[in-house]
Amino acid sequence: MTALRRPRRTGNLFPMLVVAVVVLALYWPLMLWVNAGQAQRTLDSGAELDCKTAISCATQLRNPTLPAPAQLGASFRTMSTPPMSPTSVPYNTLVTAGETLLGLLIATVLGVILAVGLVASRAFERITLPWLIASQTVPVVALAPMLAVVLGQYGVQGWLPKALIAAYIAFFPVAVGVSAGLRSPDPMQEDLMRTYRASGSQVFWNLRLPASLPFLFTSLKVAATAALIGSIVAEISTISFAGLGKMLAENSRASDTLALWVIMLYGAALGIALVGLIGLVERLVTPWRAGLSR
Repeated sequence: MTALRRPRRTGNLFPMLVVAVVVLALYWPLMLWVNAGQAQRTLDSGAELDCKTAISCATQLRNPTLPAPAQLGASFRTMSTPPMSPTSVPYNTLVTAGETLLGLLIATVLGVILAVGLVASRAFERITLPWLIASQTVPVVALAPMLAVVLGQYGVQGWLPKALIAAYIAFFPVAVGVSAGLRSPDPMQEDLMRTYRASGSQVFWNLRLPASLPFLFTSLKVAATAALIGSIVAEISTISFAGLGKMLAENSRASDTLALWVIMLYGAALGIALVGLIGLVERLVTPWRAGLSR
């Protein structure tokens, strides 16, 4: 009798390419439409331009709402070289990445500890969970400067205050996700282990913890993007000498929209890279899931 085979999961490459082609096809007309009004106002003001119509000027604005591909490419080259210069976007992206990874590490440790406590004790859950939820309502923009001032009084500066802000945003999804994962095993599985006289620690390490790993990595993908946002907001809200947030603040004050687009695209690429890195670690740590999905 022929065994039934699982249908192969289609890859994500083709849908991604389709979306990319659609975006590229719509980008040029959208750019012309968005910039035409700004170009017409510039022409009406009497500014001297090398173009005569709003459409022809839409690709030559100094600070366009939506930059033309040639303008964006030129800004990328200018802001990316030399890559390790303190004023280049790649260098500042690495600074933000370091803060984000440190914050994510802190959030993971804190979130897992809280999740174990929430699952182990109903009393701890009733006391702690409302405060955990309330902690996420505090505006990060207000918290970041206050935390920087407090830590600065004890000589703590540099990456750590930004990483703590990132951890503050990222620990909650980790705690909630891991606690759900620790509760996910079927009661019959736990009863079976109890039948074999497994101790509480053996049930945790051999049943609950492996069952929580998929939940952990799903939560980490959400937490990684939250931590990145926290790092950038912390860089904007505090005194920073490097990082994407610092560059965003400087170029926003200068009204340099081309630079802002480049920085935002680098930030988006960093977020994608972080989620991809977590996905790679997930495949290495939970190889049985890859086998089930084939």
